[in-house]
Amino acid sequence: MKQEYEVEVEWLPFELHPEIPPEGLDLPPHVRARFGGMSERLKEMAREGGMEMVTPDIIPSSRRALEASEFAREKGKHEEFHHLVFQKFYGQGMDLHDWRVLRAAAEELGLDAEEMEQLTEQGRFKEIVDRSTAQAQLMGITAVPAFIFDNKYAIVGAQPYEAFIEVMSRLRLESQDGD
Repeated sequence: MKQEYEVEVEWLPFELHPEIPPEGLDLPPHVRARFGGMSERLKEMAREGGMEMVTPDIIPSSRRALEASEFAREKGKHEEFHHLVFQKFYGQGMDLHDWRVLRAAAEELGLDAEEMEQLTEQGRFKEIVDRSTAQAQLMGITAVPAFIFDNKYAIVGAQPYEAFIEVMSRLRLESQDGD
């Protein structure tokens, strides 16, 4: 998308399920079965993008990872950290709440894992995540990922590439009509 269109992507934290406890929730068999069908579609989309995807055993609490990501943002490594943690969860089934996973991601990117953990545990990034989550909820966002285009259009959830092309084409036409 970035190669075809002039777009700027800004990842913002959004805690989809704040009710999940720190230890996560086991996926009950009926949810696992339902998730399995959805996962197959997502796994196929991931394979098309050159990635492998595993079905996790638990639904993790994402709060710690979201806050740790804000540390990475301060250090200019947010997107890299986000992608690496995403891969550790979806590609390897690791727990997003586990400091060992988050610290390993930070170290892999040359970030100070000790400082990240310390500042996150002190609550340094709590307000950022709270504010961003509240703003997204006010916009009606109920799923991730969610993409907002020019504050006019939204694509919510894992959607095919063609959905993005359609929105970009609309925006291009609108900008040409306004000239």
